[in-house]
Amino acid sequence: MEMKWDDVVATIWKEHRGKVIGIGLGLLFGLFAVVIGLLKTLFIAVCVGVGYVLGKRADEQGDLKKVLERLFGD
Repeated sequence: MEMKWDDVVATIWKEHRGKVIGIGLGLLFGLFAVVIGLLKTLFIAVCVGVGYVLGKRADEQGDLKKVLERLFGD
């Protein structure tokens, strides 16, 4: 019995999702570090992290404007 490619990919994604995402992010980070430099890559990573946190808080509270006002005042 031969497995189809779609079944193999679905099984790998289901059983090893975290590893696949980690490998992908590590590869992307390494490529960025080589192409644009380590400090620029770290700056981009920090910006992505801050964006994620702000977006997550906006999702939880329902309004990005309220989140930004709480962080930066009036």
